[in-house]
Amino acid sequence: MVSVKVWAYIKGYCKRNGLLTLSVIAVISGCVLGFSLRSFNLSTQIYFSFPGELLMRMLKMLILPLITSSLMSGLSAMDTKASGRLGVLTITYYLWTTFIAVIVGIILVLVIHPGTGTEKDGHRGGSGPVMTSADALLDLIRNMIPSNLIEATFQQYRTDLVPIVASSVVESQANYVYVMPDHNNPQLGHPVFLEITPAPDIKYKIVPGHSSGMNVLGIVIFSATMGLLLGKMGERGAPLVNVCQCVNECVMKIINAAMWYFPFGIVFLVAGKILDMHDPAHLGEKLGMYFITVLAGLFVHGLILLPLFYFIITRKNPFTYIRGLLQALVIALATSSSSATLPITMKCLSFQWEPPSTWTGQPSTRPWQPFLSLRSTSTNWTSVSWSPSGQDCLHQPSLSLTHTHP
Repeated sequence: MVSVKVWAYIKGYCKRNGLLTLSVIAVISGCVLGFSLRSFNLSTQIYFSFPGELLMRMLKMLILPLITSSLMSGLSAMDTKASGRLGVLTITYYLWTTFIAVIVGIILVLVIHPGTGTEKDGHRGGSGPVMTSADALLDLIRNMIPSNLIEATFQQYRTDLVPIVASSVVESQANYVYVMPDHNNPQLGHPVFLEITPAPDIKYKIVPGHSSGMNVLGIVIFSATMGLLLGKMGERGAPLVNVCQCVNECVMKIINAAMWYFPFGIVFLVAGKILDMHDPAHLGEKLGMYFITVLAGLFVHGLILLPLFYFIITRKNPFTYIRGLLQALVIALATSSSSATLPITMKCLSFQWEPPSTWTGQPSTRPWQPFLSLRSTSTNWTSVSWSPSGQDCLHQPSLSLTHTHP
């Protein structure tokens, strides 16, 4: 009887958390394998990381169809008033949590001082131009309205500062420096003059440029607009809505099938990153305090403040919600990429918020998807764990730490 209950418990646990357990074991195994193989000085590290590279490419491949199909099909099933209220709540929540994350990051930096006592390699005062906040804000607005939708799938707009040397003719002046003794008569000397040429007058010109990477914000704005307009078109927009729903379901099925490759790919991905590190001990010595600051920010914001807000607003256990996102958190920890983690985040949220059919009267329509998409795609501006990449709203303290450490 006891063995039957134990077997039933193990079977149920594997069914509920089997993939999550395998992912955690894969991260630990990748760390152990990476540090174990560092002593062998492998010359084929690029081939060793190949399964992990396939995992990253597979995840990034699903971003574009996932965002467009989920936003279009989800917003088309909502009325304008509901979608407008949802957008206001999403933006308000994002700005409010970002503001709190900035405050937490500044306080931790002032308390811990992660850069104190460390050498600033290659640091030179005034070594180059610094983009102003106005230029960064204008670039954000420009990316919201991309000039070419196809171009937005692989690059973003970015303002570049090009140095221009002013062609001003300035006469050099001879400045008396010292008297050098004469070789023939040491008691005499002759003056030595040094021509000091003034530094050139360098001005920076603002020119349009581009940076590699998907313009997620522009694609989100376009997809959301298309979804709202398709909802207003009624029956005329139904064929395109059906196509988006079919694409969304197909992408979700692909994610379901690809999720079982994650544990295998994560092992080689983590091990390959560790093998690429030149000197982990020296790196830990230089960035140890910064690493502690980031972890402290993640702990305070992700495990104290955000769960507290969740409990105050919903009166529910926040850690039950966090438990449903553990799969996405593990993938974010292993990949350090918000883009690669986006499909897994969508999958985890779809399991947590299965909508009641009474919302629209049609079980196949999913009006909750725009909210999930907006929350997930907004992670492009946050960062997770070891590097400034993003993943879900639970990791926004890294945003403040990134901004306070230019």
